[in-house]
Amino acid sequence: MLCFASSGSQTRFTFEGSKDFQQIIDKSLAGFINRKEGGLKVRNGASGWAHRITDMIIVLAKDISEHAKEIIRTYVKERGYHIREQVLGEDAIIGATGKGQIDLREIGLLPGVERVSATAKPYELASRETKPEDTIVSVGGIAIGGARISIIAGPCAVESRAQILETAALVRESGAVILRGGAYKPRTSPYAFQGLGMEGLEYLKEAGEREGMPIVTEVVSPELADSMKDLTDMFQIGARNMQNFELLKRVGSLGKPVLLKRGPSATIEEWLLSVEYLLAAGTKDVVLCERGIRTFETYTRNTLDISAIPVIKELSHLPIIVDPSHAVGIRAKVAPAALAAIAAGADGITVEVHPEPDKALSDGQQSLYGDQFERLMRDIEALAPVVGKELLRTPRPHVKTSTTLVLQTEKPVSNSIAFSGESGAYAEQALMRAFGEEAPRMMAPSFTAVFDAVLDGKAGFGIIPVENSLTGSIHENYDLFLRYPDIAITGELKLRIIHCLIACEQAALDSISIVRSHPQGFAQCREFLNNHPTWKTEAYNDTASAVASIARTGDLNLAAIAGEAAARAHGLKILRSGIETNPRNYTRFVIISRRNGTATIVPSSLIGDKQPNKASLVFSVQDRPGCLFECLKILSERGINLSKLESRPIQGQPWQYLFYVDVNIPENPSVFNDAIEPLKAQAANFHLLGVYRASA
Repeated sequence: MLCFASSGSQTRFTFEGSKDFQQIIDKSLAGFINRKEGGLKVRNGASGWAHRITDMIIVLAKDISEHAKEIIRTYVKERGYHIREQVLGEDAIIGATGKGQIDLREIGLLPGVERVSATAKPYELASRETKPEDTIVSVGGIAIGGARISIIAGPCAVESRAQILETAALVRESGAVILRGGAYKPRTSPYAFQGLGMEGLEYLKEAGEREGMPIVTEVVSPELADSMKDLTDMFQIGARNMQNFELLKRVGSLGKPVLLKRGPSATIEEWLLSVEYLLAAGTKDVVLCERGIRTFETYTRNTLDISAIPVIKELSHLPIIVDPSHAVGIRAKVAPAALAAIAAGADGITVEVHPEPDKALSDGQQSLYGDQFERLMRDIEALAPVVGKELLRTPRPHVKTSTTLVLQTEKPVSNSIAFSGESGAYAEQALMRAFGEEAPRMMAPSFTAVFDAVLDGKAGFGIIPVENSLTGSIHENYDLFLRYPDIAITGELKLRIIHCLIACEQAALDSISIVRSHPQGFAQCREFLNNHPTWKTEAYNDTASAVASIARTGDLNLAAIAGEAAARAHGLKILRSGIETNPRNYTRFVIISRRNGTATIVPSSLIGDKQPNKASLVFSVQDRPGCLFECLKILSERGINLSKLESRPIQGQPWQYLFYVDVNIPENPSVFNDAIEPLKAQAANFHLLGVYRASA
């Protein structure tokens, strides 16, 4: 018999029965308390109602009353815990530390408690146990974390107004999104250049505003923090000050984003405890920066601890970037170290760049020349899709629009972006890469529905796949452009596709008899499926919908081919990962929008400062010898390169074909514009599907 009694803020459970029955009740009660996302983590087994817990986090419901808060505070304090209240992301929380004995399940039943968890980590607020999802830090509108790679660049120190203005323009032109520069420089030698102080910070601020970039600069003492807070978008706390606890508390209390560098001899736990000072003091936005540690090796300035990146990703929800300049201290070694960091999963880099490094007053030997930084940015852009990310680029404050290439950067009717499928679809991942994790999105049941949503103005943009590196073009979607002449391509990106076999938690490989996915998923995993000839395949509109169907039925005989994100979104298990036939498996997605008159609305975030350099065309040819040759000759004579040429049967017209053509637009766009009219005259049924910026 199970009895429940409540008195004030106290809740008690008693029972009569066997030990086995006790365990059943424990599991049932834990499951009841675990009804909300995140759930309760009982760390000391199921037996016994109360446990000795050192640290815990109580996440409060968004509509909690002040009376309910007071009940929770009293309950926890009476059991010997010190409490602190904090806002973490969108959640209000109560952190508790002590050596008392407490029943987490009782706390979970208190009014106003969203969820409660014990943590074994001394850094509670920074721990992924407290916040399982990744935190994305916003610095002046620039996101650090998630699916984007963010680049911070600038000189080690602000030396003069002219120097920082020149450097800002240089790094901005190459694609950096945040400007760095030291106004106060803690140096080993008291005789070395110490920075220009507040004057230098004002120069840095001016340069950032001129180039449309937020700025980050180092703060070296608690006394300076107040005077600097209105001039900088992000505080940097350097390696030497990582354990300057008074500085951490003061900077954290100001609530601005903070970049915290790892100390030269600090362990990862010590580093995260310093983060905890910042979070406990009040700031919600902290970015960790690995900048090399001191080891026995002396060839480079420090030893870059690449392993710290995946370790931090596992232990903490906060983003991590790398400073390859300080890590190696040798200009020629900065780029390889930066690329290694991106390959290991870093959310970005902060790198020193100087117009004339040999004349720099600080760390010139590790500062990149402008052309070296430009090459590094191109390499990062090429590497990003391999690790499932996109290099973040932003437009200038006033984006110039092109009249010759029929594009506009005005806002569409709706802010939503439509994609086909359910949560976790590859198209949704591409959407987040292009527009950011916080972009409003609209799920559509089919690719046709995506076009309908954009045409009707329910979505400002749509994102659809058009080509796969293994299986070729997705003709269904190419054909939709002919059915929707008011829709045009306005951007593209390439997403690496890593397929997984996904099933219910209790399923096993030998229990599977039916596999669901999009036909492209089957085609891309043909070799894996051939090894299981008894399995039947069932086609779905998209991979994520296949996963969702299994989550709804709970059938242990079913599996789906989809991405890891779909498994997470629907709470299912990955039986096998990387089952695609060829690991060089990429899908090309295009972003579509409604034409505005003769023009096309182009999302400015996809263009940045640069003109579109790619166009997609489709046309048929007249039934006479050499007609296709004449069409291609028009492009060839003008030096316009073809990157794709594909024929497609015209529906309802046997033995007649459409030709899909992608071309590279020359630096002088008038050359491309001059080719349009001759092409229209030579070909039949000519359509310009869109002009846009090519993906790397």
